[in-house]
Order: sequence, then structure tokens, then C-alpha cells
Amino acid sequence: MMTVLRDISVNFPNKILFGSGCLNQIASDIAPLGLKKVLIVSIAPLLPTIQSLIKQLDNIGIQVFLHTGIEQEPSFDDFNQLINSYVSENIDGVIGIGGGSVLDIAKLAAVQLKSDQKLGAIVGKNLIRERRIKLICVPTTAGTGSEASPNAIFIDPVDHQKKGIISPFLVPDLVCVDPLLTHSVPAGVTAATGLDALTHCLEAYTNKFAHPFIDIYALEGIKLIAANLVKAVEDGSHEFARAQVAMGSLFGGICLGPVNTAAVHALAYPLGTRFQIAHGLSNALLLPHVMTFNIPAAPDRYAAVALALGCEKLADDRGTAMAGVEKIKQIIRACNLPARLRDLNIPETSIPQLAEDAMKITRLLVNNPREITIDDAISIYREAY
Repeated sequence: MMTVLRDISVNFPNKILFGSGCLNQIASDIAPLGLKKVLIVSIAPLLPTIQSLIKQLDNIGIQVFLHTGIEQEPSFDDFNQLINSYVSENIDGVIGIGGGSVLDIAKLAAVQLKSDQKLGAIVGKNLIRERRIKLICVPTTAGTGSEASPNAIFIDPVDHQKKGIISPFLVPDLVCVDPLLTHSVPAGVTAATGLDALTHCLEAYTNKFAHPFIDIYALEGIKLIAANLVKAVEDGSHEFARAQVAMGSLFGGICLGPVNTAAVHALAYPLGTRFQIAHGLSNALLLPHVMTFNIPAAPDRYAAVALALGCEKLADDRGTAMAGVEKIKQIIRACNLPARLRDLNIPETSIPQLAEDAMKITRLLVNNPREITIDDAISIYREAY
């Protein structure tokens, strides 16, 4: 029987620096870009960390503008405020240094600061025509993989839904993954962002549109994160564990473009928009329950996930796959994360509205290996309650 391998398009960053302390080397990689005015998007707590970089950029003649106003998952309003503040400065480079929210803002700023396209015209997939500004991303958490993905996610204040902007122009020119930057991340944030990264890899591998080219990154990402996340949570200065989780997160970001996520993320988004639950924690709350729902549609794939998580092979794929679900629950417990929606005071009466919101995320639901109806979504939320 002949099979057809679907076409795939993968957009990698032009250059990736990975290693402890590589933030200290990044100025030498920025210098050849010929930049004159750079906007650094970051957060106030990171200012002591980035002072050295600012000084290095000043020494090579680059004027630095600094924006530290992103304090939560970004909305289109937050983005418009940033653009209005710097659009007249003739910025020719944007450096994002922070977690996923900061990186998403920085990525879109690099597109929009010199664009004649309105923001509303680029929401969706492959609608951006060009990027005329250099883009550098430096993640300080190991979770979103935004540094390697073509995605930027924002909350639309009109309907309070998360909207995706997906384009190869959102993939950076230069990425610096410095695991040392994650050492100061609190245990709870380390756990939640790590499970977000694990979910990226897991949903890419079990995706309806999974591809052998991406499977390599997805499975290795699962292995790296599953074997090291608990260590990174228990000992934030564990350099090896931090580096392994950061590498797994990078691999998860690579998965996001060509394959992307599925029902876990679709059902997680409303928890963020309705109840301000952190994105990584939202994924962790739903991951084992969506896995259980999906296993009948792809038992072989979920069995492979279980083996990557460190489970032993059982008599059949379904049994092995279910062992993987238990392993995920074990990791969540070991990371001291809440495991139930009720633990976060989410009212059970909100479940029908959460399900209704989730069903609007069709760009992700279409990737799920098993079709999800609104009744299915309600059942999954109730299982997670």
C-alpha cells in the first residue's frame, strides 16, 4: 500500500546560540547586522541582567530604547500602546528578552514598526507581507518556545479570546538560549512553563498532521523535559537540568510552526482569558484528560509518547499509552502544581461557557487526532474539575 508524505515547510531562526552565558556573547553577533537603533522589550525585574548587554550595544554605537511595560499575557491594546510609543523612532532592530509574552510582543513589533498593514489585517495565518526590522529573541523561561516559532498570541479585548498571528516573518534572525537566565525563575513558574513546553512536543507528535521531520524534535523534547523538569523545579540552580529543559522548550518551539498544537491548547486558552490562569498551568490542568480522550484515536502515537516519558512498554499500545497519562499526572504532582480546576476556585457552572469558548479555537481543534464536539469539551472540563 502506497502512502503519501505531506509537504512541509519549516522556518528556522537564521542563527541559534545555545549555552550557559551566551547572552554575554550576543553583542558580537548583533554587531554585523549594522543596526543603529534597537528597541529592547523586557520586564523590570530583568533590568539588572540586561545592563551589560545595553552597555555593550552602546559601545558599538547602537542607540537603545527600553520597554518594560508587559506584565501579563499581552493584548492587542498593550501592543498598540508599544507601537505608538516607538513608531517615530526609526527603530531598525528589536530584541525581546523575557518569557513568551515579551517575546510575542517583540516579534510582532519587529513586523509592525515599519509596516503599512493594519493589525487587524494580519490576524490569522500567513497574512504578513514583510518584516523590515531585524529580530533577536532571548527567552528567560523554558516553556513557550516562542523564540523558535512563527506564532504570536494575543488577547483580543473585543471578545476576550486569544488570537493567533502566524507567519514565517515572526521567526527571529538570531536566537540566544542561555539556560543561566532560567535559574532565577521561581519553582511554580518553572513547573508550569516546563509543562507548556512538554505539551507543545506531545501535541505535535500526536497531531493529526504530525510529520516525521518534526517527530524527531517532538520526541526528543518530551524525553529531555520529562527526565529533567522535576529536578529543575526542586533545584533551580541545577545547571544540567535547566539546560536540558531549555533545549526541550526550544525543540517544542520548532514543532509549533509546521505542526502546532491541538485540543489541550484550545481548551486551555479560555482558562487564561476568563480566569487569568497562567497559560502553562492551564495546559497542565487539561493535558492528562485530553490525552485520555485522544488515546482511542491514536494509541500507537500515545504509546510512543509514554516510552519517551520514561514508561515501560506494556502488552499493548493502549495500556502503554495510559501509563503515559499516569506519568504526566505524576510529574504534575512532583512539581507541586494544582491538578484540578476546583483547586483554582473556578466555578463548575462556568464549564459550558469555557467549552463554548474553546470550540471557537478551530485553528487548533482541527489538528486534534480525535474530533471534539462541544459535549466532548464539556466532559473533558468536568473530568478536569
